[in-house]
Amino acid sequence: MENDIALPDCTRLFIGGHWEEPAVAASYTNENPALRKGLCEVAIAGEKDVDRAVKAAHAGLASKEWAGLPAADRGRLLWKVGQIIRERAKELATLESLDTGKLYVEALYGDIENAAGAFEYYGGWSNKITGQVLPVPPRFLDYTRREAVGVVGAIIPWNFPLMMAAMKIAPALAMGNAVILKPAEQTPLTAVVLARILEEVGLPKGILSVLTGFGDTGKAMVAHPGIDNITFTGSTAVGKAIMRGCADTLKRVSLELGGKSPNIVFEDADIKRAVRGVTTGIYYNQGQMCTAGSRVLVHESIHNQFMDAFLAAVKEIETGSPFDKTSRMGSLVSKEQFDRVSSYVELGQKEGATLALGGTPGGSEGYFFRPTVFTDVQPHHRIAQEEIFGPVVATSTFKTEEEVLAVANNVSYGLAAGMWTNDLARAHRMAHALKAGTVWVNTYNAMWRESPFGGYKQSGHGREGGQDGAELYTEVKNICISI
Repeated sequence: MENDIALPDCTRLFIGGHWEEPAVAASYTNENPALRKGLCEVAIAGEKDVDRAVKAAHAGLASKEWAGLPAADRGRLLWKVGQIIRERAKELATLESLDTGKLYVEALYGDIENAAGAFEYYGGWSNKITGQVLPVPPRFLDYTRREAVGVVGAIIPWNFPLMMAAMKIAPALAMGNAVILKPAEQTPLTAVVLARILEEVGLPKGILSVLTGFGDTGKAMVAHPGIDNITFTGSTAVGKAIMRGCADTLKRVSLELGGKSPNIVFEDADIKRAVRGVTTGIYYNQGQMCTAGSRVLVHESIHNQFMDAFLAAVKEIETGSPFDKTSRMGSLVSKEQFDRVSSYVELGQKEGATLALGGTPGGSEGYFFRPTVFTDVQPHHRIAQEEIFGPVVATSTFKTEEEVLAVANNVSYGLAAGMWTNDLARAHRMAHALKAGTVWVNTYNAMWRESPFGGYKQSGHGREGGQDGAELYTEVKNICISI
């Protein structure tokens, strides 16, 4: 299947509705991580290209084609984008798998489905964000409007490229903004195709630019005074740098960053169900998820029973080609990520944790890494504190609810948490006490575009998804009239 799909031309930049050469000729070779082979040449955008995109965005915002477009018509345009994504789902899923190394089936039914749904969902929000009339003294009329922020700079990661692009572009456009998208350098393919789809449905000139490149491209966006809002999903370290950079121009900034999520198994849990949820919670997308349930905390009374079943389930996970129907895990996205995961496995053993399973490459061809399980992990171990972003889980035991709550919250992150219990009172009690933006009970990674998503502590701030995700790209204006 992968050989039947033509790769998009990534040698030009999409700037304000036109495909243009970089101002300074530069490119790099994109890699297929499952084969460790080059895919195509990709243009590198520089400061001049960012400036061109910003100027085009401001011109587009001022144009009648966009400024005069009724909100409902913006919604219809976004709905069309969702429909085209569905029509081209197999092509887009193939490109996503080639670029990321993830399983084709996961890309098709996860990434592409969610990307299409994001455009359809936020198309519906385009004419439903309203202001308020406020109860002030009768001789005044005081009301609020929610208006577009302006030019949104969206910087996205490599783990869910098209879905992440959709979850930023769709609400921003629905609210009437212009968007400059910077995809991750590892995964530019579907971003380039998405630009062509938006071009096809008639998005006015200037309203979208797609600038491929490395970190310097993103830095130029953060520094540019003509960009009003930066929305970023990625590592906490880069998020902090972006936040510092945005301070110079006081840009609006929203950050969805790292996680070190606990997945807690209580003594009354349905063990079969918990094993299934814990397994997918850490090994879906090769563990390359900010919400990955990378800390599994098991009540000591069921530890042996749970671990026997869990290790048996993990042993059944086969790494292999993203397009092989027997594969349960694809490859990591790059050599850099492969080396990072390998280094944490070495570190875990040096710290005194027990390597119970995996810890080795999953094949000789690509950046495959076997699903890995550590036992006897202590809360202070770095593998229990730091985000690995790979198929490595740290397991430990607990005795009491108070103890596990303290361990679960004792990290610098607060993106997500999960628990497995049949005690409804405990479920609510723990959910309220866990310091996490999302808490799952008897499920894991159940994520919906209708729901707000974001983190506590160093997992970022701001919420994507639902009404919050639309309002993220608006400014509130108060208008007071003496009558």
